[in-house]
Amino acid sequence: MIGPSQFLSAAGTVDADRYRAARRCTLVSVAVNSVLSILQITVGWYGQSRALVADGVHTLSDLLTDFLVLFANRRSAEAADEQHPYGHRRVETAATFLLGAGLLFVGLAILWNAGLRLHSGAASQSVHPVTLAIALVTLAAKETMFHYLLGVAQRFHSRMLAANAWHTRADAATSLVGAVGIGGNLLGFTFLDTLAAALVGFMIARMGWRLGYEALSELIDTGLSEQEVAAIRETLITTPGVQGIHELRTRKMADQALVDAHVMVDPKISVSEGHYIGESARQRVLERHPVLDVMVHVDPEDDTTIRVSLNLPSRDDLLRYLQDRLGETLPPARKLVLHYLEGKVDAEIFLEPGIWDEPGRMDRLHQRILVMIEADDEYFRSIQLHRMDAP
Repeated sequence: MIGPSQFLSAAGTVDADRYRAARRCTLVSVAVNSVLSILQITVGWYGQSRALVADGVHTLSDLLTDFLVLFANRRSAEAADEQHPYGHRRVETAATFLLGAGLLFVGLAILWNAGLRLHSGAASQSVHPVTLAIALVTLAAKETMFHYLLGVAQRFHSRMLAANAWHTRADAATSLVGAVGIGGNLLGFTFLDTLAAALVGFMIARMGWRLGYEALSELIDTGLSEQEVAAIRETLITTPGVQGIHELRTRKMADQALVDAHVMVDPKISVSEGHYIGESARQRVLERHPVLDVMVHVDPEDDTTIRVSLNLPSRDDLLRYLQDRLGETLPPARKLVLHYLEGKVDAEIFLEPGIWDEPGRMDRLHQRILVMIEADDEYFRSIQLHRMDAP
């Protein structure tokens, strides 16, 4: 069994750079959202624009989630420890889930309030023209922030930062809806401001649901896509010495993944060579795919379809069994190699050179072995005798 890996210093450097970049861009987002939320809520309140106030509440929720992102990013950058041998990357996943749940709650609350106003007929009040100017400024600021945050997320392959970036793009879309609603209100269609507030609430709730669902899928160990699994399988199966793959399992870990695989090798090679092949397969996956760690189990056969050999006796018990069956014809062996395959044992017995020169002894031994195997022995499928050359 190979894995899990220890984190290398290079990976720690990448995580440190990732943390610093994320912290810097999140602080920029905090500053921008602080200014925008104050402007939107203040101007929207005094300008009688429900859409601008709703968008301002949305921006305020962004400000709160920015602090959540800062905390999660700092924690996820911490190295692995005894309690978290795979690192702390799922802190990002948990933060994304909380972010999604918060957005869902805010969106539904705004949608509910706007629906009540539309139903009661209280949505006929005109708004102040300055609210449109603030809505357009907000739209431009959020679109600019989206491109900035997405660039950082792509550079460091961070799902959490990417979620925050697309969240900002959704903010820009809601700001656009709000601006259109305010513009319609100023043109005489007074209900459009409240209708825009309802649409803003719906878009916020939809984004929260999507983020929360994706994060929850990861927390319950949802695997990678079929295309990603197929690519990893191809990397494993093309490793020199690998004869087959089964029980390939994956699970997401923030922007990376954990992989478990059983690789089949020639059953007659040494343990060290099998280990070498497994380690080579593992290293190829780590180098070619966004994978945090790979657990490789080396098999001599497909143990998902072939009866396992765990019911067979151990080496010492099998040796005593052979002595009982073959009696005095079996001389002491210098070396005994056992292959547990297909529910039985293939044995290779290496004998001293002098044994082979004793008249009739090897013939009697071969005959007893033949009878034993032809009778479909309980444990042994084949027994081969080898002459051990003198050192």
